[in-house]
Amino acid sequence: MAGARPCASIGGAWTSARPGDDSVDSGTTKILLVEDHHLLRQALAEILGRERDFLVVAQAGSLAEARGLLEGVDVAIVDPGLPDGDGTELISELREASPGCIALIMTASLDRTRFARAVEAGAAGMIHKASYLQEVIDAVRRARAEGTLLSTGQIIELMGLASSQRDRAAAARAAAERLTPQEKEILQGLGQGLGNKEIARRLGVAIDTERNYMATLLTKLGARTRLQALVIAIRHGLVDLHPKD
Repeated sequence: MAGARPCASIGGAWTSARPGDDSVDSGTTKILLVEDHHLLRQALAEILGRERDFLVVAQAGSLAEARGLLEGVDVAIVDPGLPDGDGTELISELREASPGCIALIMTASLDRTRFARAVEAGAAGMIHKASYLQEVIDAVRRARAEGTLLSTGQIIELMGLASSQRDRAAAARAAAERLTPQEKEILQGLGQGLGNKEIARRLGVAIDTERNYMATLLTKLGARTRLQALVIAIRHGLVDLHPKD
């Protein structure tokens, strides 16, 4: 690409001209890309790099790689679904390493709860992976100019959603800690794919008693179905999906 600055490889990460380099104009938006899909990341870097006021200063495919590339960045585009953890963990670290840095989440998911958690961490907006390239370019420019892609109303709504989700998770953790040995055994049975009769036999109780236990268990966990109860149990480490014989 004509005019492109040479890149240096650091493990799986890539860096271009670093902030403070005399070749970087003060009006240039310095961009960090954190995306584990190599082809997508490279294509995005190529497109953004064609803009005269953009410079992709670094690329990373994991949390570990990105953590060494956070300084002197103006805009970071981060995929939350990285192979070694949640990309939103980088947002607070970015704000410490590069005060004033704008973090944008890039995802193929429309999970509002996950996006809400990212906004709570400090994300300024979301770029969907199905967006047109010009929309991505416009989003970066707008985020740099305005500080966010979100309206005040959207921020309030998403912060409220994140708070509610956190409260529900805390309530589920507290409920899980109060489960009886029989209820934990029921959850383990669910994790092994057992039905009511098999669970009742394992507990040594009548089927009606097992059903009463199950109803109480669902109420405690705030679950409407056996599957929801199992998901909550797995999330809080109450079920061993690979028990030893």
